[in-house]
Amino acid sequence: MLDASTSALEIDFRWQINMFNAWRGWARSLKRNTYALYLAARHPGVPVLAKILTALVAAYALSPIDLIPDFIPVLGYLDDMLLLPLGIALAIKLVPGPIWEECRQQADRELSSPLPRSRTAAAVIVAIWLLAISITLSVLWRTVIQYG
Repeated sequence: MLDASTSALEIDFRWQINMFNAWRGWARSLKRNTYALYLAARHPGVPVLAKILTALVAAYALSPIDLIPDFIPVLGYLDDMLLLPLGIALAIKLVPGPIWEECRQQADRELSSPLPRSRTAAAVIVAIWLLAISITLSVLWRTVIQYG
């Protein structure tokens, strides 16, 4: 609640927090819908045209390559902010309703479950980092001794 003692800085800060929460919700929804589209593309009850479109939209959403490169001012984010949501909306319209709900529920379950953890994989990653650091330090040490 705002009162006379609320400063402009506090109002601006609250606005930023609300905007951040809205963006975070939009990103979660985009992630869930993209994964649900992936699941729908693999579902046997989805028509062929819908499978093709859902597979293309999911592949584009997960691809690091953009139709319009992000470094182009304003237009660079056009595909992320406009084309991708429109493609997702069109693909959702083509998937039969009950199948879409089933895929969304499966996506919610799979995305909300904890990620699998592997101590072996963590140990391998730590070992690779330690090896990389030791090689870097060794090369630096030899360079300093040789030219120093």
